[in-house]
Amino acid sequence: MQEATDVRELDLALLFADLSGYTALTEIHGALTASGIVLQFCELAQASLDPGVKFINSIGDDVFCAGDSTLAVVRSALKLRDAAEKEPYFPRIRMGIHRGPIVERAGRLFGAPINLTARLADQAQGGQILCSAPIAETVGVLAGIEARPAGERHFKNVARPVSVFELLRLAAARAPSVIDPVCRMQIEIGKAVVLIKHEGNVYRFCSRDGAEAFHKSPELYVVTLPVGS
Repeated sequence: MQEATDVRELDLALLFADLSGYTALTEIHGALTASGIVLQFCELAQASLDPGVKFINSIGDDVFCAGDSTLAVVRSALKLRDAAEKEPYFPRIRMGIHRGPIVERAGRLFGAPINLTARLADQAQGGQILCSAPIAETVGVLAGIEARPAGERHFKNVARPVSVFELLRLAAARAPSVIDPVCRMQIEIGKAVVLIKHEGNVYRFCSRDGAEAFHKSPELYVVTLPVGS
C-alpha cells in the first residue's frame, strides 16, 4: 500500500495536443509513415517546451504536457504549432489548454482538469488552440497574443458549460499552404504532387494515392474539408 507522502496536490497548466486527421493519414499513407510522423511530432513537442514545462506522456498521436507557469505552457503551445507548420508534408496540430487542481500519485497525474483539457483539444480544428477562462485571463499579458471568445460549450462528463477561447497571434504571417483533403497533410501551394479541379475548386494532394482516392469518390472529401485554391 502506498504511503500518503506519495501523493501531492498540484495546480498546473495543462496542454493536450494531437494530429488533425491522423486516422485519414494512416489510411492513405500506411502505418509505417504514420508512426514516423507521430515520433516526429513527439520530438517537436519536446523541443518546443519552455523551461519548467514537462512532457508527461504520449498515447497514440496525443501528447500531454504540464507546467507551473501558464504563460510558459501557452508559449510552448504556440512554438509547437509554429514548428509543425514549418514542417513539409506534416499534419496540422490541434491543442487544448486548461489550468486546475490535480493530484500526482506514483508519478502519474489525476483529476477532472485533465479530462477538460483533452476535451478542448478534441473540439479544436487543425491549427487551432482552444483554452479555458483561467488561461485566457493570464494570456492578456502576452504581447501579440489574443484570447478570442469562442462561446460556451458543453463537454462530455463536464456538468456545466465551459467558456472557451481561441488563442491567436495578432497579425501572424503564415506561409501560403492548403490541406490535402484526403490525408489532411498541410502542403505548400507550390509543392503539391497532383492538382484536381472539381466543381470550380482546385484541390491539391501530397501523393498520387490520395489524388486517386479523391478522383474515385470526391463526395467523401469536399463536404467535410473545404480547401482553398
